[in-house]
Amino acid sequence: MSFKDLKLNKPILRAIAEAGYDDPTLVQEKTIPVVLERKDVITSAQTGTGKTAAFALPILQLLFDKQEAPKKGKKIKALVISPTRELAIQIAKNFTTYGKHTNLRSAVVFGGTSIEPQKDILAKGIDILVATPGRLLDLHKQDLLNLDYVETFVLDEADLMLDMGFIDDVKKIERLCPETKQILLFSATMPFKVEQLANSILKSPERIEVTPTSSAAKNVSQVLYYVPKRNKIELCLHELRNTIKGSILIFRRTKFGVDKLHQTLTNNGYKAERLHGDRTQTERQNALADFKRNKVNILIATDVAARGIDINQLDAVINFDLPNIPETYVHRIGRTGRAENLGHAYSFCSADEKTYIKTIQQLINVQIPIIDNHPYPLDPKAKPIVHKKQGSKYKKGRKSEASKKKKKRWY
Repeated sequence: MSFKDLKLNKPILRAIAEAGYDDPTLVQEKTIPVVLERKDVITSAQTGTGKTAAFALPILQLLFDKQEAPKKGKKIKALVISPTRELAIQIAKNFTTYGKHTNLRSAVVFGGTSIEPQKDILAKGIDILVATPGRLLDLHKQDLLNLDYVETFVLDEADLMLDMGFIDDVKKIERLCPETKQILLFSATMPFKVEQLANSILKSPERIEVTPTSSAAKNVSQVLYYVPKRNKIELCLHELRNTIKGSILIFRRTKFGVDKLHQTLTNNGYKAERLHGDRTQTERQNALADFKRNKVNILIATDVAARGIDINQLDAVINFDLPNIPETYVHRIGRTGRAENLGHAYSFCSADEKTYIKTIQQLINVQIPIIDNHPYPLDPKAKPIVHKKQGSKYKKGRKSEASKKKKKRWY
């Protein structure tokens, strides 16, 4: 099947060809025709399956068919909500790429940067707006944008959006748009919270599922190291010196962990960058740009900061800390081994993460091979380290030992 069979018009097909794509991916093949029929859609597909184009192309087509003369001042006809700034920028880039031969204008607004330039763009009038929930509501509160003409409303990475606590914002934004709008919901996983949200806002949607999350990327070789928690950094340095080469994405659970590992790697002469929510927007964009341009070959990130980011030719993923949600593991390793390339995934497991490995292996239905000939093996009998809070050295009760002894008082 080619893009022509999806009944897309010539300017859009031309842009697709110029971007170097010939055939649609499975998610695009299934989603585009349904969106063009103006039905509500729930698509469950992993990162890296081409789902951004699955909604960007039909939206451009629907708006292209009935463009208004720019004299009237353009109204926002399509609204895309994205949980993180990086994702929002990436989606907006897609709209620009595929819509370059049309007269449609798109813009992106997000927090963490000055609001003034975003006000100017909105004042000029746009057809498609990509936004993060917080900044969108800010702009709406200041009466700088009008959502009364929205025809298509897209929620991208809905599961991450709810994990980040945006559920009330999302519902508020949905209510600000007309009731007659078409809603497209995209999510990598379908937890109960996402199902609940979908049932409350979508009208008899078409469900599209592309390769359930549990199928780990086929062309990724996975290995597992059992290592004491305190030796993980040494093991990481040892493996980077001897085994793991190329462009590498390292996942850590916390922002503090990201910073600590970044410091260690930099001190050891490695070129590394970091991504997490406490860095400013500019710092994050620069870090990502340096990694994509091969200025640095190691990127250390938290799951939220790295979600959905497009990184081509990634040689390896290191799970420095194992995720407690098994689907997250599948997302992480799915970033390498894309587009017929072979990828590698290395996981470091300490005693307190053994239960995580169990659930991950159950989900992906694969016994991950264990590497045990490394300098920091974990004792199989090792118990998880439990940090007990030190209680007060004083005993309970306020009476001192002396006062408890029965002694004669003067009174």
